[in-house]
Amino acid sequence: MDWRTKLLDPTPWSRRDYKSLATPVYRGSTVVFDDQDSVQDGWQQEKYGYSYGLYGTPTTLELAARITHLEGAHNSFIVPGGQAAIALVYMAYCSTGSHALVPFSAYGPNKEMAEGILRKFGIEVEAYDPLIGSAITSLIRDNTTLIWCESPGSVTMEIQDVPAIVAAAHESGVAVALDNTYAAGVMFDAFHHGVDVSIQALTKYIGGHSDLLLGSVSTRDENAYETLGPVYRQLGMAVSPDDCSLALRGLQTLAARLSQLEKSSLEIANWLAKNPHIAAVYHPALPSCPGHAQWKRDFTGSASVFSILFKDHCSFQQVENFLNRLTIFKIGLSWGGVNSLAVIYPDLHRPGQNFAGRLVRLNIGLETTSDLIADLKTALAELPPVK
Repeated sequence: MDWRTKLLDPTPWSRRDYKSLATPVYRGSTVVFDDQDSVQDGWQQEKYGYSYGLYGTPTTLELAARITHLEGAHNSFIVPGGQAAIALVYMAYCSTGSHALVPFSAYGPNKEMAEGILRKFGIEVEAYDPLIGSAITSLIRDNTTLIWCESPGSVTMEIQDVPAIVAAAHESGVAVALDNTYAAGVMFDAFHHGVDVSIQALTKYIGGHSDLLLGSVSTRDENAYETLGPVYRQLGMAVSPDDCSLALRGLQTLAARLSQLEKSSLEIANWLAKNPHIAAVYHPALPSCPGHAQWKRDFTGSASVFSILFKDHCSFQQVENFLNRLTIFKIGLSWGGVNSLAVIYPDLHRPGQNFAGRLVRLNIGLETTSDLIADLKTALAELPPVK
Protein backbone atom coordinates (compact mmCIF):
# COMPACT_ATOMS: atom_id res chain seq x y z
CA MET A 1 0.00 0.00 0.00
CA ASP A 2 1.37 3.37 -1.01
CA TRP A 3 2.07 5.72 1.89
CA ARG A 4 -0.44 8.22 0.49
CA THR A 5 -3.15 5.57 0.68
CA LYS A 6 -2.05 4.63 4.19
CA LEU A 7 -2.72 8.21 5.28
CA LEU A 8 -6.37 7.83 4.29
CA ASP A 9 -7.02 4.39 5.76
CA PRO A 10 -9.83 4.83 8.37
CA THR A 11 -9.15 1.49 10.09
CA PRO A 12 -8.38 2.08 13.81
CA TRP A 13 -4.87 1.14 14.90
CA SER A 14 -5.11 1.83 18.62
CA ARG A 15 -7.16 -0.06 21.19
CA ARG A 16 -10.82 0.95 21.44
CA ASP A 17 -11.62 -0.30 24.97
CA TYR A 18 -10.87 3.01 26.71
CA LYS A 19 -13.50 3.70 29.39
CA SER A 20 -13.92 7.30 30.45
CA LEU A 21 -16.32 9.26 32.62
CA ALA A 22 -16.71 11.71 29.74
CA THR A 23 -18.66 10.97 26.55
CA PRO A 24 -16.26 11.03 23.57
CA VAL A 25 -16.72 13.70 20.92
CA TYR A 26 -17.58 11.88 17.70
CA ARG A 27 -17.14 14.13 14.68
CA GLY A 28 -18.15 12.92 11.27
CA SER A 29 -20.53 13.20 8.36
CA THR A 30 -20.08 9.92 6.49
CA VAL A 31 -21.07 6.62 8.07
CA VAL A 32 -19.27 3.53 6.72
CA PHE A 33 -21.34 0.33 6.36
CA ASP A 34 -20.11 -3.26 6.49
CA ASP A 35 -21.74 -4.09 3.15
CA GLN A 36 -24.21 -2.74 0.59
CA ASP A 37 -27.14 -4.56 2.16
CA SER A 38 -26.54 -2.60 5.37
CA VAL A 39 -26.85 0.81 3.71
CA GLN A 40 -29.83 2.83 4.93
CA ASP A 41 -30.55 6.54 5.13
CA GLY A 42 -33.04 7.22 7.91
CA TRP A 43 -33.41 9.68 10.76
CA GLN A 44 -34.33 7.04 13.39
CA GLN A 45 -30.73 6.18 14.16
CA GLU A 46 -31.37 5.15 17.76
CA LYS A 47 -33.67 2.42 16.42
CA TYR A 48 -31.96 1.28 13.22
CA GLY A 49 -28.34 2.35 13.53
CA TYR A 50 -26.29 5.25 12.27
CA SER A 51 -26.81 6.40 8.71
CA TYR A 52 -25.43 9.92 8.32
CA GLY A 53 -23.87 12.58 10.54
CA LEU A 54 -26.68 15.00 9.71
CA TYR A 55 -28.94 13.07 12.09
CA GLY A 56 -26.34 12.97 14.83
CA THR A 57 -23.21 11.17 15.95
CA PRO A 58 -23.03 9.09 19.16
CA THR A 59 -22.26 12.32 21.05
CA THR A 60 -25.48 13.93 19.80
CA LEU A 61 -27.61 10.88 20.51
CA GLU A 62 -26.13 10.56 23.99
CA LEU A 63 -27.25 14.11 24.76
CA ALA A 64 -30.69 13.40 23.29
CA ALA A 65 -31.02 10.25 25.39
CA ARG A 66 -30.06 12.10 28.56
CA ILE A 67 -32.53 14.92 27.89
CA THR A 68 -35.20 12.27 27.25
CA HIS A 69 -34.43 10.58 30.55
CA LEU A 70 -34.28 13.90 32.42
CA GLU A 71 -37.68 15.09 31.15
CA GLY A 72 -39.38 11.69 31.27
CA ALA A 73 -40.01 11.95 27.53
CA HIS A 74 -40.59 9.32 24.85
CA ASN A 75 -37.76 10.67 22.69
CA SER A 76 -35.84 13.87 22.00
CA PHE A 77 -34.32 15.66 19.02
CA ILE A 78 -31.28 17.92 19.38
CA VAL A 79 -31.44 21.00 17.15
CA PRO A 80 -29.22 24.06 16.55
CA GLY A 81 -30.96 26.35 19.07
CA GLY A 82 -34.17 27.28 20.85
CA GLN A 83 -35.52 29.11 17.82
CA ALA A 84 -34.81 26.05 15.67
CA ALA A 85 -36.82 23.98 18.17
CA ILE A 86 -39.76 26.37 17.83
CA ALA A 87 -39.53 26.26 14.03
CA LEU A 88 -39.48 22.46 13.99
CA VAL A 89 -42.67 22.30 16.06
CA TYR A 90 -44.48 24.83 13.88
CA MET A 91 -43.43 23.11 10.66
CA ALA A 92 -44.48 19.69 11.97
CA TYR A 93 -47.92 20.66 13.28
CA CYS A 94 -49.00 23.48 10.96
CA SER A 95 -49.63 23.77 7.24
CA THR A 96 -51.32 26.24 4.92
CA GLY A 97 -54.71 27.10 6.38
CA SER A 98 -53.78 26.08 9.94
CA HIS A 99 -54.56 28.18 12.99
CA ALA A 100 -52.25 28.20 16.02
CA LEU A 101 -52.34 29.95 19.39
CA VAL A 102 -49.38 31.50 21.20
CA PRO A 103 -49.36 33.50 24.46
CA PHE A 104 -48.58 37.18 24.02
CA SER A 105 -45.87 36.73 26.66
CA ALA A 106 -43.98 34.19 24.54
CA TYR A 107 -40.36 34.50 23.46
CA GLY A 108 -40.13 37.38 20.99
CA PRO A 109 -38.70 35.44 18.01
CA ASN A 110 -41.58 32.93 18.35
CA LYS A 111 -44.00 35.78 17.67
CA GLU A 112 -41.75 37.18 14.94
CA MET A 113 -41.92 33.84 13.18
CA ALA A 114 -45.71 33.95 13.46
CA GLU A 115 -45.85 37.37 11.82
CA GLY A 116 -43.13 36.56 9.30
CA ILE A 117 -42.48 33.22 7.64
CA LEU A 118 -45.63 31.49 8.96
CA ARG A 119 -47.93 34.22 7.69
CA LYS A 120 -46.11 34.00 4.36
CA PHE A 121 -46.98 30.30 4.22
CA GLY A 122 -50.65 30.93 5.01
CA ILE A 123 -50.53 29.89 8.68
CA GLU A 124 -52.41 32.11 11.13
CA VAL A 125 -50.97 32.43 14.62
CA GLU A 126 -53.18 34.20 17.13
CA ALA A 127 -51.86 35.70 20.37
CA TYR A 128 -53.76 34.98 23.59
CA ASP A 129 -53.70 36.08 27.21
CA PRO A 130 -51.27 33.72 29.01
CA LEU A 131 -53.53 33.71 32.08
CA ILE A 132 -56.59 32.53 30.11
CA GLY A 133 -56.54 28.98 31.50
CA SER A 134 -59.46 26.75 30.48
CA ALA A 135 -61.18 29.67 28.76
CA ILE A 136 -58.84 29.05 25.85
CA THR A 137 -61.62 26.78 24.59
CA SER A 138 -63.30 29.89 23.17
CA LEU A 139 -60.29 30.51 20.90
CA ILE A 140 -59.99 27.00 19.47
CA ARG A 141 -61.27 26.71 15.91
CA ASP A 142 -61.91 23.77 13.62
CA ASN A 143 -58.54 24.46 11.94
CA THR A 144 -56.55 24.95 15.14
CA THR A 145 -53.66 22.47 15.09
CA LEU A 146 -51.28 23.76 17.76
CA ILE A 147 -51.33 25.66 21.04
CA TRP A 148 -48.11 27.04 22.47
CA CYS A 149 -47.50 27.58 26.16
CA GLU A 150 -44.53 29.31 27.74
CA SER A 151 -44.49 29.38 31.50
CA PRO A 152 -43.19 31.63 32.94
CA GLY A 153 -43.63 34.01 30.04
CA SER A 154 -40.73 35.87 28.52
CA VAL A 155 -39.83 39.07 30.43
CA THR A 156 -43.23 39.57 32.14
CA MET A 157 -43.06 36.11 33.72
CA GLU A 158 -46.75 35.10 33.69
CA ILE A 159 -47.29 31.56 35.02
CA GLN A 160 -49.80 29.68 32.88
CA ASP A 161 -52.37 27.13 33.96
CA VAL A 162 -50.85 24.55 31.63
CA PRO A 163 -52.97 21.58 32.84
CA ALA A 164 -56.18 23.50 32.13
CA ILE A 165 -54.97 24.54 28.68
CA VAL A 166 -53.91 20.97 27.87
CA ALA A 167 -57.30 19.59 28.93
CA ALA A 168 -59.13 22.08 26.73
CA ALA A 169 -56.80 21.48 23.79
CA HIS A 170 -56.96 17.68 23.93
CA GLU A 171 -60.75 17.75 24.17
CA SER A 172 -60.65 19.39 20.73
CA GLY A 173 -57.86 17.16 19.41
CA VAL A 174 -55.25 19.95 19.42
CA ALA A 175 -51.59 19.39 20.28
CA VAL A 176 -49.88 21.46 22.97
CA ALA A 177 -46.23 22.50 22.87
CA LEU A 178 -44.46 24.05 25.83
CA ASP A 179 -41.31 26.15 25.96
CA ASN A 180 -39.94 24.66 29.16
CA THR A 181 -36.57 26.42 29.13
CA TYR A 182 -37.11 28.33 32.40
CA ALA A 183 -37.68 25.09 34.28
CA ALA A 184 -34.68 23.41 32.60
CA GLY A 185 -36.99 20.48 31.92
CA VAL A 186 -36.93 19.51 35.60
CA MET A 187 -38.80 22.09 37.72
CA PHE A 188 -42.01 21.64 35.72
CA ASP A 189 -43.00 18.13 34.63
CA ALA A 190 -44.38 18.82 31.16
CA PHE A 191 -45.40 15.27 30.32
CA HIS A 192 -47.03 14.59 33.68
CA HIS A 193 -49.28 17.54 32.85
CA GLY A 194 -50.10 16.14 29.41
CA VAL A 195 -48.02 18.39 27.16
CA ASP A 196 -47.35 16.78 23.76
CA VAL A 197 -44.02 18.47 22.96
CA SER A 198 -41.58 20.13 25.34
CA ILE A 199 -38.80 22.29 23.98
CA GLN A 200 -35.77 23.83 25.62
CA ALA A 201 -33.10 26.27 24.57
CA LEU A 202 -30.20 24.16 25.84
CA THR A 203 -28.20 27.34 25.34
CA LYS A 204 -29.52 28.45 28.72
CA TYR A 205 -29.39 26.22 31.82
CA ILE A 206 -28.19 22.95 30.27
CA GLY A 207 -25.22 24.63 28.59
CA GLY A 208 -24.94 26.94 31.55
CA HIS A 209 -21.86 28.91 30.51
CA SER A 210 -22.99 31.15 27.63
CA ASP A 211 -20.71 29.35 25.18
CA LEU A 212 -22.99 27.18 23.03
CA LEU A 213 -26.19 27.29 20.99
CA LEU A 214 -28.42 24.21 21.10
CA GLY A 215 -32.07 23.29 21.49
CA SER A 216 -34.07 20.18 22.28
CA VAL A 217 -37.51 18.98 21.21
CA SER A 218 -38.88 16.21 23.43
CA THR A 219 -42.02 14.18 22.76
CA ARG A 220 -44.70 12.68 24.99
CA ASP A 221 -45.42 9.65 22.82
CA GLU A 222 -44.76 7.84 19.56
CA ASN A 223 -47.36 9.89 17.73
CA ALA A 224 -45.57 13.17 18.46
CA TYR A 225 -42.23 11.54 17.67
CA GLU A 226 -43.44 10.37 14.25
CA THR A 227 -45.01 13.77 13.55
CA LEU A 228 -41.75 15.62 14.20
CA GLY A 229 -39.21 13.15 12.82
CA PRO A 230 -39.75 13.50 9.04
CA VAL A 231 -39.76 17.30 9.33
CA TYR A 232 -36.59 17.19 11.42
CA ARG A 233 -34.99 15.19 8.61
CA GLN A 234 -36.19 17.52 5.86
CA LEU A 235 -35.05 20.70 7.61
CA GLY A 236 -31.51 19.38 7.97
CA MET A 237 -31.05 20.52 11.57
CA ALA A 238 -27.47 19.36 12.06
CA VAL A 239 -25.73 20.22 15.33
CA SER A 240 -22.08 20.31 16.36
CA PRO A 241 -20.93 17.30 18.40
CA ASP A 242 -18.52 19.66 20.17
CA ASP A 243 -21.47 21.76 21.39
CA CYS A 244 -23.24 18.55 22.43
CA SER A 245 -20.18 17.60 24.45
CA LEU A 246 -20.30 20.94 26.27
CA ALA A 247 -24.01 20.40 26.98
CA LEU A 248 -23.30 16.92 28.35
CA ARG A 249 -20.75 18.47 30.67
CA GLY A 250 -23.25 21.14 31.66
CA LEU A 251 -25.76 18.47 32.68
CA GLN A 252 -23.33 17.22 35.31
CA THR A 253 -23.40 20.51 37.22
CA LEU A 254 -27.02 21.48 36.47
CA ALA A 255 -28.41 20.51 39.89
CA ALA A 256 -25.72 22.41 41.80
CA ARG A 257 -26.07 25.49 39.60
CA LEU A 258 -29.87 25.59 39.77
CA SER A 259 -29.79 25.27 43.55
CA GLN A 260 -27.42 28.19 43.98
CA LEU A 261 -29.15 30.30 41.32
CA GLU A 262 -32.52 29.83 43.01
CA LYS A 263 -31.17 30.78 46.42
CA SER A 264 -29.36 33.88 45.19
CA SER A 265 -32.20 35.03 42.91
CA LEU A 266 -34.78 34.79 45.68
CA GLU A 267 -32.59 36.77 48.06
CA ILE A 268 -32.06 39.51 45.49
CA ALA A 269 -35.72 39.55 44.37
CA ASN A 270 -36.92 39.95 47.96
CA TRP A 271 -34.37 42.69 48.56
CA LEU A 272 -35.48 44.58 45.45
CA ALA A 273 -39.16 44.24 46.41
CA LYS A 274 -38.46 46.46 49.44
CA ASN A 275 -36.72 49.20 47.46
CA PRO A 276 -38.78 52.42 47.19
CA HIS A 277 -37.95 52.81 43.48
CA ILE A 278 -39.42 49.42 42.53
CA ALA A 279 -43.12 49.14 41.71
CA ALA A 280 -43.19 45.34 41.20
CA VAL A 281 -40.94 42.31 41.10
CA TYR A 282 -42.03 39.65 38.62
CA HIS A 283 -40.45 36.55 40.13
CA PRO A 284 -42.54 33.34 40.03
CA ALA A 285 -41.94 32.59 43.70
CA LEU A 286 -43.25 36.01 44.79
CA PRO A 287 -46.99 36.74 45.13
CA SER A 288 -46.55 39.84 42.94
CA CYS A 289 -45.90 37.64 39.91
CA PRO A 290 -48.96 37.02 37.68
CA GLY A 291 -50.04 33.38 38.04
CA HIS A 292 -48.07 32.82 41.26
CA ALA A 293 -50.72 30.36 42.49
CA GLN A 294 -50.04 28.13 39.47
CA TRP A 295 -46.32 28.25 40.21
CA LYS A 296 -46.92 27.08 43.79
CA ARG A 297 -49.13 24.26 42.52
CA ASP A 298 -47.11 22.99 39.55
CA PHE A 299 -43.42 23.88 39.98
CA THR A 300 -40.79 22.37 42.25
CA GLY A 301 -38.51 25.41 42.24
CA SER A 302 -37.57 28.69 40.62
CA ALA A 303 -34.64 29.75 38.49
CA SER A 304 -32.36 32.73 37.88
CA VAL A 305 -34.33 35.09 35.67
CA PHE A 306 -36.95 37.64 36.77
CA SER A 307 -38.00 41.21 36.02
CA ILE A 308 -38.40 44.42 37.97
CA LEU A 309 -40.64 47.38 37.15
CA PHE A 310 -39.49 50.82 38.24
CA LYS A 311 -42.04 53.28 39.59
CA ASP A 312 -43.26 55.96 37.22
CA HIS A 313 -41.22 58.70 38.91
CA CYS A 314 -38.28 57.12 37.07
CA SER A 315 -37.95 58.02 33.40
CA PHE A 316 -36.67 55.67 30.72
CA GLN A 317 -33.42 57.62 30.62
CA GLN A 318 -32.97 57.29 34.38
CA VAL A 319 -33.59 53.53 34.21
CA GLU A 320 -31.09 53.32 31.36
CA ASN A 321 -28.57 55.25 33.45
CA PHE A 322 -29.17 52.77 36.28
CA LEU A 323 -28.20 49.90 33.97
CA ASN A 324 -25.12 51.71 32.72
CA ARG A 325 -23.91 52.25 36.30
CA LEU A 326 -23.92 48.51 37.05
CA THR A 327 -20.47 46.94 37.06
CA ILE A 328 -20.90 43.25 37.97
CA PHE A 329 -24.15 42.92 36.04
CA LYS A 330 -23.40 43.00 32.33
CA ILE A 331 -25.89 44.22 29.73
CA GLY A 332 -26.99 41.26 27.61
CA LEU A 333 -30.04 39.54 26.17
CA SER A 334 -29.56 35.91 27.17
CA TRP A 335 -29.77 34.17 30.54
CA GLY A 336 -29.04 30.93 32.36
CA GLY A 337 -25.27 31.31 32.46
CA VAL A 338 -22.87 31.94 35.33
CA ASN A 339 -22.71 35.73 34.77
CA SER A 340 -25.36 38.17 35.96
CA LEU A 341 -27.07 40.16 33.22
CA ALA A 342 -29.49 43.07 32.97
CA VAL A 343 -31.42 44.51 30.02
CA ILE A 344 -34.28 46.94 29.38
CA TYR A 345 -37.13 46.17 27.00
CA PRO A 346 -38.11 49.70 25.89
CA ASP A 347 -40.55 48.56 23.19
CA LEU A 348 -42.15 45.67 25.06
CA HIS A 349 -45.80 45.33 24.10
CA ARG A 350 -48.39 43.77 26.37
CA PRO A 351 -52.12 44.43 25.79
CA GLY A 352 -53.46 46.97 28.26
CA GLN A 353 -50.03 47.68 29.75
CA ASN A 354 -47.47 50.39 29.07
CA PHE A 355 -44.18 49.83 30.85
CA ALA A 356 -42.66 52.97 29.26
CA GLY A 357 -39.17 51.50 29.24
CA ARG A 358 -39.21 50.95 33.01
CA LEU A 359 -39.15 47.13 32.91
CA VAL A 360 -35.74 45.52 33.44
CA ARG A 361 -35.03 41.80 33.21
CA LEU A 362 -32.31 40.40 35.43
CA ASN A 363 -30.44 37.13 35.17
CA ILE A 364 -28.71 36.24 38.41
CA GLY A 365 -25.41 34.43 37.99
CA LEU A 366 -23.07 32.64 40.34
CA GLU A 367 -21.31 35.71 41.70
CA THR A 368 -21.49 36.22 45.46
CA THR A 369 -25.00 37.41 46.30
CA SER A 370 -23.80 40.22 48.57
CA ASP A 371 -21.65 41.61 45.76
CA LEU A 372 -24.62 41.62 43.38
CA ILE A 373 -26.81 43.41 45.92
CA ALA A 374 -24.06 45.97 46.50
CA ASP A 375 -23.83 46.54 42.74
CA LEU A 376 -27.59 47.11 42.49
CA LYS A 377 -27.61 49.31 45.60
CA THR A 378 -24.91 51.60 44.21
CA ALA A 379 -26.72 51.99 40.89
CA LEU A 380 -30.11 52.56 42.56
CA ALA A 381 -28.68 55.26 44.83
CA GLU A 382 -28.31 57.62 41.86
CA LEU A 383 -32.02 57.56 41.01
CA PRO A 384 -34.14 60.61 41.92
CA PRO A 385 -35.61 60.53 45.42
CA VAL A 386 -39.09 59.11 45.82
CA LYS A 387 -41.66 61.87 46.34
